[in-house]
Amino acid sequence: MGCSFDEWHDIIETLRPANRILTFHRQGLGQSDIGEGVCSTETAVRDLNELLAYFEIEEPIYLVGHSYGGLCAQHFAKVFPERVAGVILVDSTSVNLKELDELDTPVMNEESDEAWIEKCLDYAGKDKQELQEIIKPALSEQHLQFPKVVKERLLDFQITPTLYKAMASEIQQWKKDAEIIKRLGGFPNVPLIVIGRDSEFTINAEVDSGIPLEELRRFEEKWRELIRNQGRLSKKNEVIFADKAGHSVYLDRPDLIVDCIHRMISC
Repeated sequence: MGCSFDEWHDIIETLRPANRILTFHRQGLGQSDIGEGVCSTETAVRDLNELLAYFEIEEPIYLVGHSYGGLCAQHFAKVFPERVAGVILVDSTSVNLKELDELDTPVMNEESDEAWIEKCLDYAGKDKQELQEIIKPALSEQHLQFPKVVKERLLDFQITPTLYKAMASEIQQWKKDAEIIKRLGGFPNVPLIVIGRDSEFTINAEVDSGIPLEELRRFEEKWRELIRNQGRLSKKNEVIFADKAGHSVYLDRPDLIVDCIHRMISC
Protein backbone atom coordinates (compact mmCIF):
# COMPACT_ATOMS: atom_id res chain seq x y z
CA MET A 1 0.00 0.00 0.00
CA GLY A 2 1.51 3.30 -1.09
CA CYS A 3 4.64 1.71 -2.59
CA SER A 4 5.95 1.78 -6.14
CA PHE A 5 6.97 -1.27 -8.14
CA ASP A 6 10.23 0.61 -8.74
CA GLU A 7 11.22 -0.40 -5.20
CA TRP A 8 11.56 -3.94 -6.58
CA HIS A 9 14.09 -2.75 -9.19
CA ASP A 10 16.99 -4.97 -8.10
CA ILE A 11 14.82 -8.09 -7.85
CA ILE A 12 13.23 -7.44 -11.24
CA GLU A 13 16.60 -6.86 -12.93
CA THR A 14 18.02 -10.03 -11.38
CA LEU A 15 15.09 -12.15 -12.57
CA ARG A 16 14.54 -10.47 -15.94
CA PRO A 17 17.10 -12.39 -18.08
CA ALA A 18 15.41 -15.77 -17.57
CA ASN A 19 11.82 -14.85 -16.69
CA ARG A 20 8.82 -12.95 -17.98
CA ILE A 21 7.78 -10.47 -15.30
CA LEU A 22 4.61 -8.39 -15.00
CA THR A 23 4.50 -5.60 -12.43
CA PHE A 24 1.73 -3.03 -12.27
CA HIS A 25 0.61 -0.09 -10.20
CA ARG A 26 -2.90 -0.46 -8.83
CA GLN A 27 -5.47 2.22 -9.63
CA GLY A 28 -4.34 5.70 -8.58
CA LEU A 29 -0.71 4.68 -8.02
CA GLY A 30 2.09 5.90 -10.29
CA GLN A 31 0.65 6.66 -13.71
CA SER A 32 -2.36 4.37 -13.30
CA ASP A 33 -5.71 6.17 -13.55
CA ILE A 34 -7.81 6.33 -10.41
CA GLY A 35 -10.85 5.05 -12.32
CA GLU A 36 -14.10 5.30 -10.37
CA GLY A 37 -12.12 6.05 -7.22
CA VAL A 38 -13.11 2.90 -5.31
CA CYS A 39 -9.93 0.91 -4.73
CA SER A 40 -10.04 -2.51 -3.09
CA THR A 41 -8.54 -5.97 -3.33
CA GLU A 42 -11.44 -6.80 -5.66
CA THR A 43 -10.47 -4.05 -8.12
CA ALA A 44 -6.83 -5.20 -7.96
CA VAL A 45 -7.92 -8.77 -8.77
CA ARG A 46 -10.05 -7.59 -11.68
CA ASP A 47 -7.27 -5.38 -13.06
CA LEU A 48 -4.64 -8.13 -12.86
CA ASN A 49 -6.96 -10.57 -14.64
CA GLU A 50 -7.55 -8.00 -17.39
CA LEU A 51 -3.81 -7.34 -17.70
CA LEU A 52 -3.11 -11.06 -18.11
CA ALA A 53 -5.72 -11.18 -20.87
CA TYR A 54 -4.32 -8.04 -22.53
CA PHE A 55 -0.80 -9.48 -22.65
CA GLU A 56 -2.17 -12.89 -23.71
CA ILE A 57 -0.61 -14.63 -20.71
CA GLU A 58 -2.53 -17.88 -20.61
CA GLU A 59 -0.23 -20.15 -18.59
CA PRO A 60 -0.55 -20.20 -14.79
CA ILE A 61 1.50 -17.50 -13.08
CA TYR A 62 3.69 -17.30 -9.97
CA LEU A 63 2.16 -14.56 -7.88
CA VAL A 64 4.24 -12.45 -5.48
CA GLY A 65 2.53 -10.02 -3.12
CA HIS A 66 3.95 -7.83 -0.35
CA SER A 67 1.97 -6.36 2.57
CA TYR A 68 -1.40 -5.14 1.19
CA GLY A 69 -0.33 -6.65 -2.14
CA GLY A 70 -0.24 -9.99 -0.35
CA LEU A 71 -3.89 -9.53 0.62
CA CYS A 72 -4.65 -8.86 -3.06
CA ALA A 73 -2.67 -11.98 -4.03
CA GLN A 74 -4.71 -14.13 -1.63
CA HIS A 75 -7.90 -12.73 -3.13
CA PHE A 76 -6.73 -13.43 -6.70
CA ALA A 77 -5.63 -16.99 -5.89
CA LYS A 78 -9.07 -17.81 -4.48
CA VAL A 79 -11.02 -16.25 -7.35
CA PHE A 80 -8.81 -17.58 -10.15
CA PRO A 81 -7.14 -20.73 -8.76
CA GLU A 82 -6.63 -22.15 -12.25
CA ARG A 83 -4.48 -19.14 -13.16
CA VAL A 84 -2.00 -19.60 -10.30
CA ALA A 85 1.04 -21.92 -10.32
CA GLY A 86 2.41 -20.76 -6.97
CA VAL A 87 2.23 -17.90 -4.48
CA ILE A 88 4.85 -16.04 -2.45
CA LEU A 89 3.52 -13.82 0.33
CA VAL A 90 6.07 -11.27 1.56
CA ASP A 91 5.26 -10.00 5.07
CA SER A 92 1.70 -10.04 3.86
CA THR A 93 -1.35 -8.45 5.43
CA SER A 94 -3.45 -11.17 7.04
CA VAL A 95 -7.15 -11.78 6.44
CA ASN A 96 -7.31 -11.63 10.24
CA LEU A 97 -5.76 -8.14 10.39
CA LYS A 98 -8.54 -6.93 12.69
CA GLU A 99 -6.83 -8.94 15.46
CA LEU A 100 -4.10 -6.28 15.44
CA ASP A 101 -6.70 -3.66 16.46
CA GLU A 102 -7.70 -5.79 19.44
CA LEU A 103 -4.22 -5.68 21.00
CA ASP A 104 -3.54 -3.66 24.16
CA THR A 105 -1.40 -1.07 22.35
CA PRO A 106 -2.89 2.36 23.21
CA VAL A 107 -0.01 4.45 21.83
CA MET A 108 0.09 2.54 18.54
CA ASN A 109 -3.71 2.70 18.28
CA GLU A 110 -3.55 6.50 18.18
CA GLU A 111 -2.55 6.03 14.53
CA SER A 112 -5.98 4.57 13.68
CA ASP A 113 -7.37 3.74 10.24
CA GLU A 114 -9.66 6.75 10.58
CA ALA A 115 -6.73 9.11 11.25
CA TRP A 116 -4.80 7.56 8.36
CA ILE A 117 -7.76 7.99 6.01
CA GLU A 118 -8.22 11.62 7.07
CA LYS A 119 -4.57 12.41 6.38
CA CYS A 120 -4.69 10.66 2.99
CA LEU A 121 -7.81 12.57 1.93
CA ASP A 122 -6.17 15.83 2.99
CA TYR A 123 -3.12 15.02 0.84
CA ALA A 124 -5.34 13.94 -2.05
CA GLY A 125 -6.77 17.47 -2.19
CA LYS A 126 -3.36 19.11 -2.67
CA ASP A 127 -1.25 19.57 -5.78
CA LYS A 128 2.25 18.21 -6.35
CA GLN A 129 4.00 21.38 -5.21
CA GLU A 130 2.07 21.44 -1.95
CA LEU A 131 2.83 17.77 -1.35
CA GLN A 132 6.49 18.40 -2.10
CA GLU A 133 6.61 20.99 0.68
CA ILE A 134 4.67 18.87 3.18
CA ILE A 135 6.13 15.43 2.59
CA LYS A 136 9.65 16.40 1.53
CA PRO A 137 10.07 13.09 -0.32
CA ALA A 138 13.29 11.24 0.39
CA LEU A 139 14.99 8.03 -0.66
CA SER A 140 16.16 5.25 1.62
CA GLU A 141 19.74 4.01 1.65
CA GLN A 142 18.70 1.09 -0.55
CA HIS A 143 16.90 3.38 -3.01
CA LEU A 144 20.07 5.45 -3.46
CA GLN A 145 21.70 2.45 -5.15
CA PHE A 146 19.12 2.47 -7.96
CA PRO A 147 19.66 4.13 -11.38
CA LYS A 148 18.93 7.86 -11.60
CA VAL A 149 15.72 7.47 -13.62
CA VAL A 150 14.33 5.01 -11.07
CA LYS A 151 15.19 7.34 -8.18
CA GLU A 152 13.44 10.21 -9.96
CA ARG A 153 10.29 8.11 -10.44
CA LEU A 154 10.33 7.07 -6.78
CA LEU A 155 10.47 10.69 -5.64
CA ASP A 156 7.67 11.72 -8.01
CA PHE A 157 5.56 8.75 -6.91
CA GLN A 158 5.38 10.13 -3.36
CA ILE A 159 3.92 13.49 -4.41
CA THR A 160 1.15 12.27 -6.72
CA PRO A 161 -2.25 13.27 -5.22
CA THR A 162 -4.15 10.27 -6.62
CA LEU A 163 -1.84 7.97 -4.61
CA TYR A 164 -3.40 9.28 -1.41
CA LYS A 165 -6.94 9.11 -2.76
CA ALA A 166 -6.33 5.46 -3.66
CA MET A 167 -4.77 4.72 -0.27
CA ALA A 168 -7.73 6.25 1.56
CA SER A 169 -10.11 4.04 -0.40
CA GLU A 170 -8.00 0.91 0.15
CA ILE A 171 -7.84 1.54 3.91
CA GLN A 172 -11.60 2.14 4.02
CA GLN A 173 -12.17 -1.20 2.31
CA TRP A 174 -9.44 -3.53 3.58
CA LYS A 175 -11.12 -5.02 6.66
CA LYS A 176 -14.28 -5.69 4.63
CA ASP A 177 -12.08 -7.12 1.86
CA ALA A 178 -10.40 -9.42 4.38
CA GLU A 179 -13.76 -10.84 5.47
CA ILE A 180 -14.79 -11.33 1.83
CA ILE A 181 -11.54 -13.21 1.11
CA LYS A 182 -12.11 -15.48 4.13
CA ARG A 183 -15.59 -16.37 2.83
CA LEU A 184 -14.36 -17.20 -0.67
CA GLY A 185 -13.40 -20.71 0.39
CA GLY A 186 -10.32 -22.78 -0.25
CA PHE A 187 -6.92 -21.60 -1.41
CA PRO A 188 -5.53 -23.53 -4.41
CA ASN A 189 -3.28 -26.47 -3.53
CA VAL A 190 -0.20 -24.87 -5.09
CA PRO A 191 3.31 -24.22 -3.71
CA LEU A 192 3.18 -21.41 -1.16
CA ILE A 193 6.12 -19.61 0.44
CA VAL A 194 5.31 -17.23 3.27
CA ILE A 195 8.08 -14.79 4.20
CA GLY A 196 7.88 -12.77 7.40
CA ARG A 197 10.05 -10.00 8.77
CA ASP A 198 12.61 -10.27 11.56
CA SER A 199 10.75 -9.22 14.73
CA GLU A 200 13.82 -8.16 16.70
CA PHE A 201 15.23 -6.23 13.73
CA THR A 202 11.88 -4.43 13.38
CA ILE A 203 11.65 -3.64 17.10
CA ASN A 204 15.20 -2.26 17.16
CA ALA A 205 14.39 -0.02 14.18
CA GLU A 206 11.32 1.39 15.98
CA VAL A 207 12.73 1.62 19.51
CA ASP A 208 13.30 5.40 19.26
CA SER A 209 9.88 6.10 17.71
CA GLY A 210 8.21 6.89 21.04
CA ILE A 211 6.17 3.68 21.06
CA PRO A 212 6.64 1.74 24.32
CA LEU A 213 8.80 -1.36 23.97
CA GLU A 214 6.10 -3.61 25.42
CA GLU A 215 3.66 -2.42 22.73
CA LEU A 216 6.19 -3.06 19.98
CA ARG A 217 6.78 -6.59 21.29
CA ARG A 218 3.05 -7.28 21.65
CA PHE A 219 2.41 -6.13 18.10
CA GLU A 220 5.34 -8.07 16.64
CA GLU A 221 4.31 -11.27 18.43
CA LYS A 222 0.81 -11.04 16.92
CA TRP A 223 2.17 -10.11 13.48
CA ARG A 224 4.49 -13.14 13.57
CA GLU A 225 1.57 -15.37 14.58
CA LEU A 226 -0.53 -14.07 11.67
CA ILE A 227 2.35 -14.60 9.24
CA ARG A 228 2.88 -18.17 10.46
CA ASN A 229 -0.85 -18.90 10.16
CA GLN A 230 -0.75 -17.94 6.45
CA GLY A 231 1.25 -21.11 5.87
CA ARG A 232 -1.96 -23.05 6.52
CA LEU A 233 -3.45 -21.77 3.29
CA SER A 234 -1.77 -24.57 1.32
CA LYS A 235 -0.46 -28.01 2.25
CA LYS A 236 2.55 -27.28 0.04
CA ASN A 237 3.82 -24.50 2.27
CA GLU A 238 7.09 -23.13 3.57
CA VAL A 239 7.24 -20.34 6.18
CA ILE A 240 10.45 -18.30 6.44
CA PHE A 241 11.37 -15.38 8.66
CA ALA A 242 13.87 -13.09 6.95
CA ASP A 243 16.90 -12.43 9.12
CA LYS A 244 17.83 -8.72 9.37
CA ALA A 245 14.78 -7.54 7.46
CA GLY A 246 11.97 -5.19 8.40
CA HIS A 247 8.60 -4.89 6.65
CA SER A 248 10.31 -3.95 3.37
CA VAL A 249 11.87 -7.40 2.96
CA TYR A 250 12.33 -6.77 -0.76
CA LEU A 251 14.75 -3.92 0.07
CA ASP A 252 16.45 -5.42 3.12
CA ARG A 253 16.80 -8.96 1.74
CA PRO A 254 16.27 -8.98 -2.04
CA ASP A 255 18.54 -12.03 -2.17
CA LEU A 256 16.02 -14.03 -0.15
CA ILE A 257 13.12 -13.02 -2.40
CA VAL A 258 15.07 -14.02 -5.51
CA ASP A 259 16.11 -17.33 -3.96
CA CYS A 260 12.51 -18.16 -3.03
CA ILE A 261 11.28 -17.36 -6.54
CA HIS A 262 14.03 -19.46 -8.11
CA ARG A 263 13.25 -22.41 -5.85
CA MET A 264 9.52 -22.18 -6.51
CA ILE A 265 9.71 -22.00 -10.29
CA SER A 266 12.22 -24.85 -10.43
CA CYS A 267 9.96 -27.26 -8.50
